[in-house]
Amino acid sequence: MSKGVKYMLLAGVFFAVMNVMVKGLSHLPAVEIVFFRSAISLIISFVVLKRARVSLIGNQPWILFLRGFFGLLALSMFFWTLQELPLGAAVTIQYLSPIFASALGIFIVKEKVKPYKWVFFGIAFAGVVMIEGFDPRVSPFFLVVGLISAIFAGLAYNMVRLLKDSEHPVRIVFYFPLVSLPLTGIYILFDWVTPLGWDWLLILFMGISTQIAQVYMTKAFQSDEVSKIALLKYAGIFYAVFFGHVFFEEVYTLQVYIGMVVVLLGIVGNVLYKQRKEQAQTP
Repeated sequence: MSKGVKYMLLAGVFFAVMNVMVKGLSHLPAVEIVFFRSAISLIISFVVLKRARVSLIGNQPWILFLRGFFGLLALSMFFWTLQELPLGAAVTIQYLSPIFASALGIFIVKEKVKPYKWVFFGIAFAGVVMIEGFDPRVSPFFLVVGLISAIFAGLAYNMVRLLKDSEHPVRIVFYFPLVSLPLTGIYILFDWVTPLGWDWLLILFMGISTQIAQVYMTKAFQSDEVSKIALLKYAGIFYAVFFGHVFFEEVYTLQVYIGMVVVLLGIVGNVLYKQRKEQAQTP
């Protein structure tokens, strides 16, 4: 298993924890949660960069800015869907982002996606559709919001790939809150709800888990092909279905479990097929 694969699987675990925290804060505006998440991330990233003696000024500031801006749009819309939809459904829609990342990667990072990978993408996508099913709790409006979020996430992933040879992973993570904090700060001046009691603990756990997840995800995209690593994000669907059932009593049908198996076939099939081709080409 490559470093990129390991990093992405670890990122998925911490992102799952973040999703649970955000769902538990559904009574707060989504943009306000992004603000708190950005504030925590900014502090942690700043400390880590200083201890590592890495300059705060990036080598490609405009690409770093775009990574932060696209990430902000994606995260704000995703948090909104997390609050309004069942956890499993919201995460499933967001996990269409690997397909958009791979498709956009053809034009942005000039990365070729071999034909066989589209087959496995199709299998994984079919599994997503099966999991989504015909859930009456998923409105057309929030389905569209989720899809737009996934597109922006795909753009953000490709910005990370463009920065792989020029920027420190933590610096890339640092630029997200650097961009999002002032923008969300302006917004919450007009839509502020004061967190109470346990809200503060959930916010803290959300920020820490997100920071760890972002670092691992950034390392993953810098270590391997966008199309390969992006597909592994689908593994997070299993975390979402499990946590949705345990913490929020979300009920799933047999169709959902069949869809999970189909998604797993798409993920494992892509990785194993690629490894077999590489072994066959090695003298």
